Amino acid sequence: MKRLSLADSNGEKVIKFIVIAIVLAVAAALILAAIRPDTFKVQREATIQAPPEKVYALISDFKAWPAWSPWEKKDPQMKRTFGDKTYAWQGNKEVGEGRMEIVEAVPPARVKLKLDFIKPFEAHNVVDFTLQPKDKATQVTWAMQGDTPFLFKIVHVFMDMDKMVGKDFEAGLANLKAAAEK
Repeated sequence: MKRLSLADSNGEKVIKFIVIAIVLAVAAALILAAIRPDTFKVQREATIQAPPEKVYALISDFKAWPAWSPWEKKDPQMKRTFGDKTYAWQGNKEVGEGRMEIVEAVPPARVKLKLDFIKPFEAHNVVDFTLQPKDKATQVTWAMQGDTPFLFKIVHVFMDMDKMVGKDFEAGLANLKAAAEK
């Protein structure tokens, strides 16, 4: 039985093939990342059987967020700091560390936030909640958008931001619906 060694012609071909395959895979990932958009947007909507004023109160007051925010439930031990229009947190690996600030509030129709993540990675996004009366209900739209630096574009080749964050938005809107419809 013959052992394959690096000196063998066949062994060299196998190694050369593996190296070329790795280089091509990395190049393909970089090319796919380069053609991705420079910004992202995640958006979800829900209809809540409550007046806009009631829904707005749950969104515009950071102290009301534990009743519905999906991230509050991911780390009940999270450290929170509240200001007049600010909310900062430090939590486990699922929620990280960051800060939000209300930059625009139009009762009972809109709340716009500046969202700054510190950990596990730095990112600066804009979050917009819009509320539209719809018969005796409220149509709530929750959107987040931001820049996508090249490093994040590479990550987005392998992970879909809309699917990842969208699930949290869907859970949050379901929780908001339950809290507002009480």
